[in-house]
Amino acid sequence: MTFHDELVELRRSLHREPEVGLHLPLTQEKVLAALDGLPLEITTGDRLSSVTAVLRGSRPGPAVLLRADMDALPVHEKTGVPYRSKVDGRMHACGHDLHTAMLAGAARLLAGRREELAGDVVFMFQPGEEGDEGAKIMIEEGVLDASGSRPVAAYGMHVFSTTIPRGLFLTRGGPVLAAADTLLVTVRGRGGHGSSPHRALDPIPAACEIVTAMQTHVTRTFDVFDPVVVTVGSFHAGTADNVIPDQARFETTIRTFSGTSRAKVRDGLVRLARGIGEAHGLSVDCEFGIGYPVTVNDGTEADFAAATVRETLGDDRFFPLPNPVTGSEDFSYVLEQVPGAFLVVGACPPDRDPASAAANHSAEAEFDDAILSDGATLFAELAVRRLAAT
Repeated sequence: MTFHDELVELRRSLHREPEVGLHLPLTQEKVLAALDGLPLEITTGDRLSSVTAVLRGSRPGPAVLLRADMDALPVHEKTGVPYRSKVDGRMHACGHDLHTAMLAGAARLLAGRREELAGDVVFMFQPGEEGDEGAKIMIEEGVLDASGSRPVAAYGMHVFSTTIPRGLFLTRGGPVLAAADTLLVTVRGRGGHGSSPHRALDPIPAACEIVTAMQTHVTRTFDVFDPVVVTVGSFHAGTADNVIPDQARFETTIRTFSGTSRAKVRDGLVRLARGIGEAHGLSVDCEFGIGYPVTVNDGTEADFAAATVRETLGDDRFFPLPNPVTGSEDFSYVLEQVPGAFLVVGACPPDRDPASAAANHSAEAEFDDAILSDGATLFAELAVRRLAAT
């Protein structure tokens, strides 16, 4: 069996048995099996099913960290692929199974190149990226100090099932992914009969007004070159057509690309919601949830990663990411403490048009296994070249 075939087998095994959240015992077991026999110092997490492996180079030097997330999503798979999920309501719809296989492959490649390494490589296999702050917990449990010294650089990748042509690697210096926060708004009124709204305090029109006013607030308050995205994804009110309810509730996701805008939009939206509620004689409760911070690439490390792609895989395999992506990532917690770069990778199957293929998180999202060996090779080259450059 070839190296690539082994990676495909691991990826499909992970795909068939997806696990969600921080506790991934089957996934952890498969990763440990894939690393078995390699000259690695391996530890597992206490509060989550993480795997941290350290490869010591033949000569002393600094450390470089490589990271892959391992968790799946609560999505019922509809792809019909032969290796589709065997677990109802769970699916590797975001490609983390590919990330895990690529990093395991990089560990094998680097173990065979220990003589070239002037320093150490830390392999960070992380659960709980999908909203559970797994990276933050791993940092609290010491992943950044696993080799005995703080890494001089950290690298991560993410496959895309859509938008990006297959086999293309993209990154940029500066913000590369958005911060993601939430705002839960509850508008409280006084219920009554739908035929006599003047005898009640109807929360629904006020809540609807707040929703539309939020969009105007964003476009009239923030610089278009430091964008803010506010999307109301959940709105609940009432039980019948002729009943005015006591309250209306809605929840938003808020994406920002700078600390300034992140703080400003929080204060602005809360003030807006409460002001509109007061104008209607209603009370408004706002619960702001802090999510992942902005993922910010170090400019030098992003340039280094781009050069490594070109020199390793070919000039035509890299394209500068023109704008940040509005998704979010908890690798941002690593990049807050260690300079590094996060790359996105086109993994759209060859029989699909990237412009119309099902997106990450879709029940129909599919990813091409052909990218696995390239991802593993790039991970390994990033580590070798970065250690050689120190």
